[in-house]
Amino acid sequence: MAKDLTSRNEDYAKWYNELVIKSGLADYSAVRGCMVIKPYGYSIWEEMKQYLDRRFKETGHQNASFPLLIPKSFFAREAKHVEGFAKECAVVTHYRLKESPDGEGLIVDPDAKLEEELIVRPTSETIIWNTYKDWIQSYRDLPLLINQWANVVRWEMRTRLFLRTAEFFWQEGHTAHESKKEAVEESRMILDLYADFMENIMAVPVIKGVKTESERFAGAEDTFTVEALMQDGKALQMGTSHFLGQNFAKAFDVKYLSKEGKEEYVWATSWGVSTRMMGALVMVHGDDNGLIIPPKLAPVHVVMVPIYRKEEQLAQIREVADKLKAELDAMGIVMKFDDRDNYRPGWKFNEYELQGVPLRIAIGPRDLENESVELARRDTLEKTTVSLAGLSTRIQTLLDEIQQNMFEKARSFREKNTHYADSYEEFKEIIKNKGGFVYAHWDGSAETEEKIKQETKASIRCIPLDGEPEEGSCMISGKPSKQRVIFAKAY
Repeated sequence: MAKDLTSRNEDYAKWYNELVIKSGLADYSAVRGCMVIKPYGYSIWEEMKQYLDRRFKETGHQNASFPLLIPKSFFAREAKHVEGFAKECAVVTHYRLKESPDGEGLIVDPDAKLEEELIVRPTSETIIWNTYKDWIQSYRDLPLLINQWANVVRWEMRTRLFLRTAEFFWQEGHTAHESKKEAVEESRMILDLYADFMENIMAVPVIKGVKTESERFAGAEDTFTVEALMQDGKALQMGTSHFLGQNFAKAFDVKYLSKEGKEEYVWATSWGVSTRMMGALVMVHGDDNGLIIPPKLAPVHVVMVPIYRKEEQLAQIREVADKLKAELDAMGIVMKFDDRDNYRPGWKFNEYELQGVPLRIAIGPRDLENESVELARRDTLEKTTVSLAGLSTRIQTLLDEIQQNMFEKARSFREKNTHYADSYEEFKEIIKNKGGFVYAHWDGSAETEEKIKQETKASIRCIPLDGEPEEGSCMISGKPSKQRVIFAKAY
């Protein structure tokens, strides 16, 4: 197949959109701002879900499901929360359609107006905390550790596949605790879990940090974040974990009887990652030939393409394929044998390169005679001839090498595109001409933060948790600063 992809240097945004569609990850839908996740894209999302779901359960969390529709009055109970989401809400006002009087289609039945409008879930804090009031009575009911896999709707005007759509998939954790200490530890533990997944499974290096007050989740006391750098020098917020304090417990009157017999409000967290991670996978690892999928997330690890003219040759190759597949199955490695006869081998090579399958095997009659195959790596495009003897072990070793190489390549890119600025002029020059992460001093004020955002389009991505104390002066106001924060333009 002909890929015909726009190059990243020519038009990065166009390259991204073309690659998402042509590789079979997703497509546009008839609903404005929404997308269709195609089978190949969904299979990668499932790999992400399965790994994270297992880790959540290993850390004591359980899955549950809460309503998609939330009474409007629930949002009004937490002032900062409703302020943060009000402009993005989709609202259900009626419950029935009827035939138009002129017989031309359907209209909303004006007699079917709801007594109270319902909000299509943009996030679930309100409906969940209303439920927790009935679930939590005593310290014996705590901690309550719940996760939900769901879709949410946030009415976006400017959308981009996976990165910003009106509807998207995510997981949202909502936990309740006896003490502030336990809740903070929970939110930090989840942040570490996310970072481990992103670095060791997605092969995407991330920086852990805390958001400034203006970038904080609506209704949270602290928002912890994991930030990654894309190949165009922009940052992407990969996931967040929020310490909610007692805000939602007080809004929904969620109390527990302590061991001392005293009524106390519980402490809360919420946290989530979404299909936005699919966009990161494309933008961190993809090249001008297509996707590059890390082996630990790949639905198919290795594909074998037979090259033959006669059916007898195909039968001989299939014997080899069946034997190899059985060995790889036992090792937990997924192999596909592509014997479709309506596509030529060259077309198949291009297809699997575009889809980012980590390893490709080509085998023909001459290879059978030599008891060897051609093995191609997607990450480096390197091709080698290797023996059939011990091939399954060789594949396992190569997959480990590819996973590590992808992470190291992404980390090296981030390091090369991480800068330090001591003056505002230097900062503006870097943001305009280089991009990437910029470490700079900030005086801690929302006014300075907003000025920088308005003038440069760069925002404070986070205050890094592993940042070293460093006395300095704010590049705008000259006021004292005790630590550099990370700026970048962002998605």
